[in-house]
Amino acid sequence: MNKVQEITGEIPQKQLTIEDLRRMSEPVKRLVEAGRMLAVKRLVEAGRVLAVQEDQDGRRSARITLKDGQLCLHPLLRQPSPDHAHTLQESEVVGVLEPSRTVAFLDLGWAGSTRGRVTIRLTPDTPLARQFVLLCTGQRGHTYRNTKLLRVVKKGQLGEWVVGGDYESNDGEGGAPLLADLQGQYQRSGRAGAVWSWWDHRSAQFNITTRDRQGGHQWPCVFGDVVSGLDVVMAAVNHSDITEVTVVDCGVVLPL
Repeated sequence: MNKVQEITGEIPQKQLTIEDLRRMSEPVKRLVEAGRMLAVKRLVEAGRVLAVQEDQDGRRSARITLKDGQLCLHPLLRQPSPDHAHTLQESEVVGVLEPSRTVAFLDLGWAGSTRGRVTIRLTPDTPLARQFVLLCTGQRGHTYRNTKLLRVVKKGQLGEWVVGGDYESNDGEGGAPLLADLQGQYQRSGRAGAVWSWWDHRSAQFNITTRDRQGGHQWPCVFGDVVSGLDVVMAAVNHSDITEVTVVDCGVVLPL
């Protein structure tokens, strides 16, 4: 049976490892290795690879998907697992993230469909960036998934930005910080694409600047920059009602 599995590339349940995922992009020389890597890719594409977390309230799982050559970890949710799912421990999967190159994503949607993905490169090892990762992965039980964009500030003017991230009440009145101390060494920026927040009681809310500021003015507490999908945010800003725009999904990109 082992020989059959080697030839076909079949991977028995409970035998998938994080190293299998990390090796997906590596060149392989042996036929058996190539078969296994192809099998791993097929499992991911079929939605049969999950990261799981067990706690006192039961089990949560997060999908691992492949999009545009990037391996993506979605938020932990209480959801049924697909048949014949392969599981990895969530802590093991998150452990491959490197603070210096962490990329998060928000999928925005409105009018009944997903309009596009916004990918954000986070500032290395800052508390606001770590909090953003927690809310994109759901590691603490809360997530940006299904939250609304709340308002547009200075719409149509220089320095325009959009606000989102109220995971508590989804109306702008919530969004308490998940971390006790958010002070750190932050960048400042007045450029479109800057992702920033305030140090206050709703600091889990985030802001994305969509137009450059004027006169060299800069935002403090910048913890990330949009690397792709700023056009999606700008399209959301121009939607007739910003509160109809939803974070349909979110997560982080796993480095291969």
